[in-house]
Parts: sequence; structure tokens; C-alpha cells
Amino acid sequence: MIRHDDLWRALDTLAAERGLTPSGLARAAGLDPTSFNPSKRITAAGRPRWPGTESLARVLDITGLSFEAFARLASGLHPHSPTPRATARPRLRLSPFSHLEHPGMFDGTGLPSGRHWDQWDVPGTAEADFYAVSLDTALFEPVFRAGTILMVAPGVPIRRQDRVLVLRPDGALCAVVLDARAGAASGPLLAMIGASAGGGPFEADPTDHLHRIMMAFL
Repeated sequence: MIRHDDLWRALDTLAAERGLTPSGLARAAGLDPTSFNPSKRITAAGRPRWPGTESLARVLDITGLSFEAFARLASGLHPHSPTPRATARPRLRLSPFSHLEHPGMFDGTGLPSGRHWDQWDVPGTAEADFYAVSLDTALFEPVFRAGTILMVAPGVPIRRQDRVLVLRPDGALCAVVLDARAGAASGPLLAMIGASAGGGPFEADPTDHLHRIMMAFL
């Protein structure tokens, strides 16, 4: 049985893992920023207040976490610990590269969101907030061929020479780049990959979201 404190602790954990406060998590889910504040967890009459099912559904949608994984987290387990049904391949959100700039594909924290994603059965293991991109362009050849599926990890530290996706806050640019050299004053220096290369390294803006490419499936 999941207790009142367990449920709120799980929501706090989801927020902290993404570098957010409870208010930030509520805002990213499109809710009133005070929805998950500690002061709202007990009613004026002193009774426990539980988060609504719609609020919980919105949080799970923006975090990419299944209800089953959230239940494990609320029970004090790792959200991706094995279960009797864990023999099935994990599924990630999948989008063609050309669709990534469409409005609503990512939330304000840079995580995939919305319902305009397909599902992809990963041939291996992956974390719940990973997503996949199918390259419907030849811009990144010969590094990545058209038809390649990239498994992308938001929130994973970027190291020198990593290949990453850059997501601009306004959604105007989402491009594959190579972390070319050591960091500059305000952000790492990046260089475009493949046929899109040109103009030399450029400096990432502090507001850019850098998502590390973990693996490429040809």
C-alpha cells in the first residue's frame, strides 16, 4: 500500500532528479506552480491531501515515466528495478529529426513531451527519460547516415568529444553537433557534424539544452 508521504516523496524525487523544485515540476507539467508545494499537502482541516489523477498523469507524461515505474518509486524501489513483466523491451519516444522543431515536442525543461511521438522498442536497456530520433536527413553523413536511429539522453553530463543534440529554448534549432574541445567562458564549444559543418566551432548558450547521444542504431 502506498502511503500519503510515499506519494509526495516520489514526486519530490522526480523533481530533484531533473534539477527542479516541486513548483518547477508542477509548472513544467502545465499545472498551477503551487500544486505540489508542501503547504498544499495537508488540508485546512488537517487531513492529508493527495495529488489528483490528472496532475499525476501530466507529470508522468512530461517525465516519460510509466505509472508502474512511479508506483515502484513511491514504494521505495528504483523506478526501473525488474518486475515480472520486465522481460519486454523498454519503449522510448521516437520522432523523425525533421519533426523535433515542431511546437510542443519538448517542455520548458528540455524533456520530450506531448503526444506527437511514436514508440520504439529499444534493442537493449535505456532509462525512462531517454528518447530516440530517426534521421530523415543526410546532413550528418558520414558520421550518421540517413535512416540511423539515435538514442538520446537528456540530463546526462556531456564530456569532451561527445556527440550531442542541441535544443534551443525557442525550438528554432535542434541540431546534431560534436563537443569539439574544452569549455569556453559560458558554455562548451561545439562544432557541427557532417555535411552541416561549416563556420568553425560555436559557443553553446547557457539556455541551450545539450542532450547526449548515447548510441546509434544503423
